[in-house]
Amino acid sequence: MTLTFHWFLPTNGDSRHVVGGGHGTPATASGQDRPPTVAYLSQIARAAEDLGFTGALTPTGAWCEDAWLTTAMVSRHTERLKFLVAFRPGFVSPTLAAQMASTFQRQTGGRLLLNVVTGGEGQEQRAYGDFLDKDARYRRTGEFLDVVRQLWDGKSVDLQGEHLRVEGARLARVPDPVPEVYFGGSSPVAGEIAARYADVYLTWGEPPAQVAEKIAWIRGLAAQQGRALRFGIRLHVITRDTAEQAWAEARRLLDGFDPETVRTVQAGLARSESEGQRRMLALHGGSRDDLETAPNLWAGIGLVRGGAGTALVGSHDEVADRIAEYHRLGIDEFVLSGYPHLEETYWFGEGVLPRLASRGLWSHPFRTEAAARTPIPFSTAGSTRRP
Repeated sequence: MTLTFHWFLPTNGDSRHVVGGGHGTPATASGQDRPPTVAYLSQIARAAEDLGFTGALTPTGAWCEDAWLTTAMVSRHTERLKFLVAFRPGFVSPTLAAQMASTFQRQTGGRLLLNVVTGGEGQEQRAYGDFLDKDARYRRTGEFLDVVRQLWDGKSVDLQGEHLRVEGARLARVPDPVPEVYFGGSSPVAGEIAARYADVYLTWGEPPAQVAEKIAWIRGLAAQQGRALRFGIRLHVITRDTAEQAWAEARRLLDGFDPETVRTVQAGLARSESEGQRRMLALHGGSRDDLETAPNLWAGIGLVRGGAGTALVGSHDEVADRIAEYHRLGIDEFVLSGYPHLEETYWFGEGVLPRLASRGLWSHPFRTEAAARTPIPFSTAGSTRRP
């Protein structure tokens, strides 16, 4: 099985500096450097498509643009790239969400993937009118996915659950193909829901030993349900021709962190209800010291950004080595990003992906289409000379 790579659409803005935000913290001022216009996001999406990324994750929350609307617009400027749309099941009925997914599949030619985000921050959830506590939100997510899965199977659904109620729910047209469901979470109840309903379990970029523990945990829970899941990891990347160049870029990003911003963001994230966020914070403890928590795994991003806070940093060969290491643990899908996202797409796509291909770990998912779109070299374009 070859590895699958997804990129990231920065719908909270982009910059040559780290753009913070997420888990109840607002996007930092650097997000205004490159506003998340459809034109700019489409540039990133087209680059990712051409380089061989299968899909692109689009985040959800008050700190960014709406994922459904944004990806629907960007999809018109791409041909094969899939969209891993993050959404919160507490904000929309399961029947409507199933219908939206079905429509998205038909209008894009089957290019929707769904990242179900239960919501880790009560304050942000309440701003949207959701007043359930965290465990109740996860139980509601289970009911939500139960309804959606049945609707996608073409069934008529009646449910009187703890949190959701539908009667005579049915889709006029089921999605083809059925979107795969990506799901993350580090709490016990999150693991139970993932094991029962997810196709791909996502973890943030923790050190390999911790990732191995998570994989074993979810595999065991899924086996109890008679299911087998795939596993993915969410990471930033800083990859260059040499390790020295990559670490110099990491230092440049770190030097751009305003100390007051770091203190404010860390204070906000310390109040997070998310077990995954707690694990991210434990990797750096709010300090700029000892940020390399495992070989080539740098926790500096998490000083100013909620959610995924670690980056693979190193030469192209070193980053390829770390990816191979995670793959040996059971990771098959990688959801990546880097600042700025347009340029970093090329650093990874032209530097690391060919090395993984040479090892037999990856192949371009759109190779035929990409070859057909390869431009004629400038030196021969328009020439009427014959050989």
